[in-house]
Amino acid sequence: MDINTLEKRIDELIALCDELESKHLAMENDRESWIHERTSLLEKNEMTKAKIEAMIMRLKSLEQD
Repeated sequence: MDINTLEKRIDELIALCDELESKHLAMENDRESWIHERTSLLEKNEMTKAKIEAMIMRLKSLEQD
């Protein structure tokens, strides 16, 4: 293997490393976004459950009157 072939191969590996690093950062950003969205949806779910439970309690109290 001559020096030019070796240099070319090293350049290709460097480019591949750069590409992989970029993809990794994008995946980490997506992950953070999904975690935030999940947290938000869980909070909304809990608020909705509380509202439904409150409605059921009101309906039960109206039913008893």
